[in-house]
Amino acid sequence: MPNLDSLPDTRLSNAIAHSRYAQRLLTSEPERIHALTKTFQRSFDRNEMQAFLNSHTEQITNEDKLHQILRDLRKQVMLRLIVRDINGLADLAEVMKSMTELAETTIQFALWHHENWLTQPDRFGFPQGESSNTTQHLLVVAMGKLGGGELNVSSDVDLIFVYPEDGETNGNKCISNHEFFARLGRKLIVSLNDYTIDGYVFRVDMRLRPHGENSPLAISFPMLEDYFIKQGREWERHAWIKGRVVARYSANNKETEFVESILTERIVRPFVFRKYLDFGAYESMRKLHAQIRKEVERRELHDNIKLGPGGIREIEFIAQVFQLIRGGRDVDWYIRPTLSVLQRLQEKQQLPEQTVTELTEAYFFLRKLEHRLQYLDDQQTQTLPTNPDDQHLITISMGFANYDAFMQQLDIHRNNVSQHFDLIFATPKKSISHDTLTSLWRTEVQNISDTKAATTKLSTLGFVEPEKISKRLRLFYQGDFYHLLSEYTQQQMTALIPLLIEAAAKRPPVEITFERMLQLLEKISVQTAYISLLREHPHTLQRVAELVSISQWVSDYLGRHPILLDELLRRDVPNPVPDWSALRSELIYQLNHANNPKIDSVEWQMDVLRHFQHAQVFRLLVTDLEGSLLLETLSDHLTALADLILDTVLQLAWQGLKKRHRETPAFAIIGYGKLGGKELGYVSDLDLVFLFQDDHPDAAEIYAKLAQSINSWLTRPTSAGLLYDTDLRLRPNGDSGLLVHSMDAFTQYQQEQAWVWEHQALTRARYVVGDTHVGALFESIRKTILCKQRNPTELRHEILKMRQKMLDAHPNSTTLFDIKHDRGGIIDVEFIVQYLVLGFSQQFPQLTGNIGNIALLKLAAELGLISTGKAEKVRIAYREFRRLQHRQRLSGDTDSIYNATTKTPAQQFTRVEGSHLQEDRLTVLSLWEDVFGDE
Repeated sequence: MPNLDSLPDTRLSNAIAHSRYAQRLLTSEPERIHALTKTFQRSFDRNEMQAFLNSHTEQITNEDKLHQILRDLRKQVMLRLIVRDINGLADLAEVMKSMTELAETTIQFALWHHENWLTQPDRFGFPQGESSNTTQHLLVVAMGKLGGGELNVSSDVDLIFVYPEDGETNGNKCISNHEFFARLGRKLIVSLNDYTIDGYVFRVDMRLRPHGENSPLAISFPMLEDYFIKQGREWERHAWIKGRVVARYSANNKETEFVESILTERIVRPFVFRKYLDFGAYESMRKLHAQIRKEVERRELHDNIKLGPGGIREIEFIAQVFQLIRGGRDVDWYIRPTLSVLQRLQEKQQLPEQTVTELTEAYFFLRKLEHRLQYLDDQQTQTLPTNPDDQHLITISMGFANYDAFMQQLDIHRNNVSQHFDLIFATPKKSISHDTLTSLWRTEVQNISDTKAATTKLSTLGFVEPEKISKRLRLFYQGDFYHLLSEYTQQQMTALIPLLIEAAAKRPPVEITFERMLQLLEKISVQTAYISLLREHPHTLQRVAELVSISQWVSDYLGRHPILLDELLRRDVPNPVPDWSALRSELIYQLNHANNPKIDSVEWQMDVLRHFQHAQVFRLLVTDLEGSLLLETLSDHLTALADLILDTVLQLAWQGLKKRHRETPAFAIIGYGKLGGKELGYVSDLDLVFLFQDDHPDAAEIYAKLAQSINSWLTRPTSAGLLYDTDLRLRPNGDSGLLVHSMDAFTQYQQEQAWVWEHQALTRARYVVGDTHVGALFESIRKTILCKQRNPTELRHEILKMRQKMLDAHPNSTTLFDIKHDRGGIIDVEFIVQYLVLGFSQQFPQLTGNIGNIALLKLAAELGLISTGKAEKVRIAYREFRRLQHRQRLSGDTDSIYNATTKTPAQQFTRVEGSHLQEDRLTVLSLWEDVFGDE
């Protein structure tokens, strides 16, 4: 042992006193003391490591020399880390970073040398892919703490060797790719793992590869993918969260990046992360943790700060479960370091700030302690010492006055971790009425007393006809969909139904609420993770019951997009008014995230857009049902959402074109109808016209492809649904016309060929997104057309003729009032406004403002074109019509005429018993008479 008092710096002697490993090393190699004294005040980074290895490259002519150089580097890194860490010169981040970079650098360096040696032409040559006929290279995938970039000072490294394709080598000694990469893997392991006179570099653990120790040492991409699909186990999903390529033969280039993208995006991510919200991860993590605790008990590892209660592993499990649940939907969770995941849990409000703080503080404390335990003898240990001398060393190096004080602080951290773990992974409780209510749907011989008790319970809860509920439940459990569920999901369902009954009972009309919830359950059970969501978060059932009791449309919407159930897990406060500027930034962030797939990126971005749009619609819907949104305000927000989506889609579609002749397109999207008038509802389609102003000879062709692409982005169904239905028939010449028009062609058409009804449509048109110059040209020609001098008699005649056509197209043989199509309804109000705009804009250009029907009625009255009193009454009637139309569509109380060919709703009508609207109808008809007279 070196004389600690004779060391040139007291900080060296202080550190070495806490490490028998350092003492032995400096005793056998005292010359290292001088170098250590000169360098310990700076961190040991990757560049310095690589420079050291490169400086000895020429000397490495055989494996023995390679092994010596690698081990020499490890000794330097370890000595400097011990001195810096013990003296407080290095924080935890530096320690983990240095060890991770040491592993990455040495693995890469050894791999390069061994592959160089094995691929010499007189030996095996390079492996060739049997399908691609390209040179194949080994990829070294790091798992565990190395994969997470958080390696400890005496850790082993968990590695998996993979290669893209099978085939054969092209050297003198031809062997299969499989055999070649197995040889290469064995060489790499020896270089790192074998204990020589110079020690070792890292212990290598290969047991995390598919089939563990009984499998081939190196596996091809197809083998790995097949294993994941057919045999991959839940614990392997957890392990592969941290999987990361840390070494490959070639430098980073496009070919290498593409190969790694195939591994990551097409093989690993689909296995680890589900496309839906995987709330089943809670139960799988519970089972895995139970196995670990059983092993802890068997091996008496209670003093193990990694595996024992409140240890490092429990913190990692907490982080990983949220990654598994949400990683398939949100690439923000594609991160590996535990501390980074904890920080993200706070940023995304998945855990309270205090919880994250306590978990983070515990992680820092436990990892710091772990390193001090390992500095003692360079052993991979996480167990507290039992002998007093080592306890004293640990106490001092952790900064405590005595061992009791140290243990008291350790217990605080471990207790905090255990409490948070138990709270997060608490087993869901069953309903207190579970045993009573389950007798409702048992198909075996019924116990009369049990059945009576169950029906009595239903009556007590508020169900008027409990026998019908019991019958409906038996049909539910006898359905094909239920028998196709896994046994585990059936158990989840059985535990969930009593909770569902109780939730429905609090939201009258209880029978309707119960039926809607049961229908929703049938729809979402295809993805059983959503059953787990409702079991893990039973309070969500209360929110679902609240919403579906008001609206059938909500139930249907959730059934189509069950991922939106996650929105109900947010804190139970009213949704804020949307901040569209912030939401735009959020969407751009998601679409351009560094972790987004490099392969199939368009499909991914389409899903991102759809999930984003559905989430914003649902948030508005919840706020709407809470009664805190005026209908006009709701329409403004839905229109702002559509504008944002259109702007984003335009940019994505333009960037996706292979042929582009300018940086940004001289192209604009024009909105008509409800989009143009900013009166969008939840199910409104988008009436679009595409215009451009560009003299380039290929402009028409390029912009036609752009318009086609935009329409595809909007309407193409993906696994996430679609964005919007679009209607492009309002373009010049309708369906028979070109998809996109130049401004000159559009202007000429509007001035010389357009029908009156097309000018009517122009009253509710506006520039939405795209080139502002093209938008200004459109607004200018729109105003010019609307301000044309027209013959009032001819104009009235044309508008009345069009009104009759619309009546004929929507006959109503019922005694109910069709709010939209019948006389005195919405269309009559819109036609009145359109006539006033077309007939008087030359005299009053302010009528061309796209301010909506309600504001235009008020303006027309102020200009003296219609009666002020009648205008106000019609404004009130129009608001009421739209409110009723909106509410009935939400409740699902609409009539549909079905297309016999497609078996889908072709038209939907909002019809009501109209006696209470009689005065509103008469008001509209009275104003109609004033405007159109005897025509």
